This record gives sequence, structure tokens and C-alpha cells, in this order.
Amino acid sequence: MRILLVEDELVVARSVAALLSGHRITTDIAGSGEDGLDHLRTYSYDAVVLDRMLPGMDGLEFVRRVRTARITTPILMLSGHGDIATRIKGITLGADDFLTKPFEPPELVARLLAIVRRASGFADHTLRAGPVEMDLKSHDCTVNGRKVHLTGKEQAILQLMMTRKGTVLSKEAILTHLYGGMDEPEIKIIDVFVCKLRKKLATAGSPNLIGTVWGSGYILREPEHAAAGPVS
Repeated sequence: MRILLVEDELVVARSVAALLSGHRITTDIAGSGEDGLDHLRTYSYDAVVLDRMLPGMDGLEFVRRVRTARITTPILMLSGHGDIATRIKGITLGADDFLTKPFEPPELVARLLAIVRRASGFADHTLRAGPVEMDLKSHDCTVNGRKVHLTGKEQAILQLMMTRKGTVLSKEAILTHLYGGMDEPEIKIIDVFVCKLRKKLATAGSPNLIGTVWGSGYILREPEHAAAGPVS
């Protein structure tokens, strides 16, 4: 999972990023609202963790601009002001959840996972596609109840596809999601990762879950729809 943290205090940002990394959540940091908007326009994220108090554009204005731009990435707002009026305004503008500082680290992780799964249409912390299940807490992947060992990159790709089920993902988008624009290898590495992931899922009993849309990228569909359209 990759999230964007919009926080102007670098020490706080690094502390939150370190916390999330322990849960296999990769964090990109933006130090201002404008920087955060640029990130969202350029890259794809599973969620945004947003500080309410920012220099220049504050958190509420950030949410307003994000939703005005029709960016639907779920947003968890953090604030030292827990008054009900601020919460209502933030949620009315389009924030998905609100967490008051100081907070307990497990609650931040739990709320973050919750808004990601709700945005993906899942009621609990388990992502599902046919016989394939992925637990967002343990990161375990199973097929028909049997655990499948995935590398970190394979797990990240499958989770990305499961949370965007039915959406064609370009190789460029997948590469950026894995590496965040930092020290990216050649794009053909995505074909290698996907090929290995497909083989593991097929061996476990779920063939053809990931299709190729020629000239566009990859797509994950429910098994009964896997053969529909110009997908192989």
C-alpha cells in the first residue's frame, strides 16, 4: 500500500512514515498543500493522511480542491482541534475520516486501513477476488483458503489490483506505485513481476485472474468476467 502524507513538520512526518512502514505501508511526504496536490495529480495513492494545520493552504482547503478536481483518493485528516464543527466541515468537504491528535499509533493504522477498504467496496479488512483473499492487516494471501507466498513486490501489485478491481492499470502506474518515482528500474520489470504473480496464483488454483489489455496495461477481474473484452 502507498499513501501520501501531507505534513509540514518534517520530524512528525518521518515519525508517521516510520510507523506506517512497520505495517508495510509506503509513505510519500508532501510538506505543503500545494505540494500534496501536485503529488495527487501525478501519482496514484491508496489514501492521503492530511494534517489540518498547514502553511498557506490549510487542510480544509486542500480537501476542497482535491474533491473539486474529482480526485477520489480517500482522505484521513489529522488535527489538534477536535471540535465537532471542524470535523463536520472536513467531512462535508470530502474527508473520509478524522483523527484527533494526539492519537495512538494502532488507531491511525486501523482507520487508514478502514478508509482504504471502504473506498474499494470491502466491508472488512480482507480483499477478495474470486478464490483469492488478501488480509490488509497480516498481508497474507490465500487461494481457496491455502496460503500463497508472495514477495513484497508481488504482494504490493496484487493489493493494488484488488483495490482497483476492474480498472486497467498501466505499467507506468504500477511502477510508480512500487517505487514512488525513486530509483525506478526499467519498466519491463513490471512484466516480470506480473508473470511470476500469475504463475503463483495459477498454481494455487486461480488462473486468469490478471488479464493483459494490449497497449494499455493489466487488469484484475472476477474470474467469471476474466475472458470478457480484448483481454488475455
